[in-house]
Amino acid sequence: MNLVLTEEQRELRGTVRSFLAAASPLPDVRRAAESESGYDPAVYRRLNGELGLAGLIVPQEYGGAGAGYAELAIVLEETGAALLPGPFLATTLAAILLTELGDKELLPDIAAGTTVATVALDGDRALNGAEADVVLMVDGARVRAVRGGGRTPLTTLDPTRRQARVEAVAGEAVASSEAGMERVRDLFAVAVAAEQLGVLRASLDAIVAYSRIRVAFGRLIGSYQGVKHKLADMHCKLEQAESIVRNAAWAADEAPGELPLAAALAQAYVGRACFEVARDSLLLHGGIGFTWEHDAHLYYKRAKSDEVLLGPPRIHRARLADLLEL
Repeated sequence: MNLVLTEEQRELRGTVRSFLAAASPLPDVRRAAESESGYDPAVYRRLNGELGLAGLIVPQEYGGAGAGYAELAIVLEETGAALLPGPFLATTLAAILLTELGDKELLPDIAAGTTVATVALDGDRALNGAEADVVLMVDGARVRAVRGGGRTPLTTLDPTRRQARVEAVAGEAVASSEAGMERVRDLFAVAVAAEQLGVLRASLDAIVAYSRIRVAFGRLIGSYQGVKHKLADMHCKLEQAESIVRNAAWAADEAPGELPLAAALAQAYVGRACFEVARDSLLLHGGIGFTWEHDAHLYYKRAKSDEVLLGPPRIHRARLADLLEL
């Protein structure tokens, strides 16, 4: 096992980070979130057309890059850190499901970025459900692809990621595999944890930078012992979360037998750590952190919505305990 990024993986991270910094800085994220669609379709097209990220894990024979989950985790960490609005995570989850066990007919269009797809994660609730061309509805081990039907936008905590309720209409059956769905759910856990890692890192980076310039009572706030202790605790959570995500992505690629435990640990730990760091970052920013104009609340809201995206934390802790036979 080697959890250190290779040179190619570091290049991938740098490329995605540079692209997002230029194409989707936080002021643009805010504008896109307030738009009718909730994201910038031009940025989404460039993300797929120039970088090919929608097809990153899609096999090459279906128009994708055929990369591994280690590479996908790197990309999702960067999109999480940038609070990228739009259907990238939703389409990624759909690509995971179809690549692992579904009908491959949809994959070429997903990989090309011409089809926006999503997965109904909780009954009929789907990320970017109103914007998606195809919704994969999951009923136990059965999956069907729904095009059209009613889409009701939902009021959500996170303004940078929309959700919708999808009308339960008849759709085309695309998969049916109980064992396969268990692996897919574990892979979803790895993907979401990777995004959470990015949100955690960006939240910590923001308060570290602020503590170096904010003066209170004649001293930089970063010089106070209480602030130092809190930042050290937040950094430890980042280091632990990074190791857990890297291990889970490695297991997805190289050790499928270890994936259930690694995925359960990722959701049990990383989601909570991400929320705690985002919360503490907001608090340490002081009064400015509570204003609408500051970005701290955006990371806080993404962290909380991601923490419950795949179910409440107690579910993941209970599964982890079962796997460890505790």
